[in-house]
Amino acid sequence: MKKTLIALGVVATSLAALTACDVKKTQEGNVTLPKYEVEKKQSGDVTLPKYDVKTPDVNVTTEKKEIEVPKVEVTPAK
Repeated sequence: MKKTLIALGVVATSLAALTACDVKKTQEGNVTLPKYEVEKKQSGDVTLPKYDVKTPDVNVTTEKKEIEVPKVEVTPAK
């Protein structure tokens, strides 16, 4: 159960991080796999696509505030 919750937390965090990125494809990909029988007929060629990823700038600050909380009185039931 604990491992499942940790895994879900990691997945949720990863998804949140990825949705905040600006991704542009800069090159098309190409994959040609080799064909094998008894002997090799064709060589393989792999060209992976390239991406430019720009992550957002995040500035985290803290600020001290005072908040008035109402006073609650509790009386025992009879």
